[in-house]
Amino acid sequence: MQEEESMTRQSGRTSKRKAEPTDHKTGPAPLSPVNHETVLRDLHRVLENRKFESVEDANAFLATLTGEGLQDALDGIEPPDPRWQAQELAFDAREATTAERARELAQRALALDPDCVDALVVMTDLEATTAREAIAGLKKAVEAGERSLGAEFFRQSKGDFWGILETRPYMRAKAQLAELLRADGSGVQALRHYEGMLELNPNDNQGIRYPLLGCYLAHGRLLDATRLLHDYRGDIMATFAWGRVLERFLTGDRKGAAKALKLARKGNPFMEQFFSGTMPIPKEMPDSYSLGSVEEAMICFDQLGAAWVKNQHAMFWMMDRLYSGTALR
Repeated sequence: MQEEESMTRQSGRTSKRKAEPTDHKTGPAPLSPVNHETVLRDLHRVLENRKFESVEDANAFLATLTGEGLQDALDGIEPPDPRWQAQELAFDAREATTAERARELAQRALALDPDCVDALVVMTDLEATTAREAIAGLKKAVEAGERSLGAEFFRQSKGDFWGILETRPYMRAKAQLAELLRADGSGVQALRHYEGMLELNPNDNQGIRYPLLGCYLAHGRLLDATRLLHDYRGDIMATFAWGRVLERFLTGDRKGAAKALKLARKGNPFMEQFFSGTMPIPKEMPDSYSLGSVEEAMICFDQLGAAWVKNQHAMFWMMDRLYSGTALR
C-alpha cells in the first residue's frame, strides 16, 4: 500500500487519499513517498545508458552511490529535459510548507510542461473550494497524464503500471479523482476509474481493491465483488474481511457469512462500534493505521459503510448476531 496523503475537500468531509499501514518499531524514519520517488528518478538518470560487464560490477557501482555519492554522480550528467525538470519542481511543490511556495513551484513546473500531472494536482488542491471544482481539476490532470504518456505507452505497459516511475503521477491523480467521485456520490464513475487502475496495475500497490470492493457491493455488482475477493484471496485487511461478510450474506450463504463475521470481528472488532453507533463516525481519516486498530476500522467503514447501509437486511442480520453473541460461537 503506499502513497500520498495530500488533503482534499469533499462534501464537507476531510479525507486522506491513502493511509499507510504502520507498525510501531523504532528505527530510522523512512523516506517520504515523494523523496523516495525522487531518489529512484535520480538513480534512473545515473544508470541510464551505463553498461556493466557483470552483476558484481553493477553492485560495486551502486555501492558508490551512498551518502553524497549519488549527488556527485548526478553532477557529471547533462541537465534533464524540461519535462523531467517540471516533475522535480512538482515534487518540491508537493513538499512545500506554504501555499504560496507550492503555487510558485507548481506554476514554474507547468511553464516547463503544461501536462505535468503532479503540478496540476497541486494547483487543484490549492484552488478548488468545492468538490465539483476539485473533480474538474483532477479530471484535467488525468487527461494530461493520458496525453503525456500516450496511447501506445498504455498498450505496451498495461499490467506493469506503478512499477514504471513515469506512470505514478497519473496513477495518483486517477486514484484521487476516483476517491472524490466516490465521496461525492458518483460511485459508478469512481468504480470505472478503480477498475481501470487495476487493469493497468494488477499488483495494486495503491490499495485500489478496497474502495472498489465497497463500490461493487454498494451497486449490486455481486459477481464482481466475489471475483475481486477471489483474485486477492489471502488479503487480511479489515475491508476485505468485513466485505466478505456482506458478500457471503448477499449470495445467500448464511453459514459462510456467519463464519466470515467471526473472522472479521476477530481481525478488527472496532467496526461493530461504528455500525452500532457506540463510536461516532469520524470526519477525518487517519494518516496511518495498524492491523486491528480503530484507525483501520475508520478506513474500513469509509470504504464499506455505504454498501452495508444499502443492504439493511444484511445490517440487521449482522447486528442481531453481534448483540445476541451468536457471532462469537
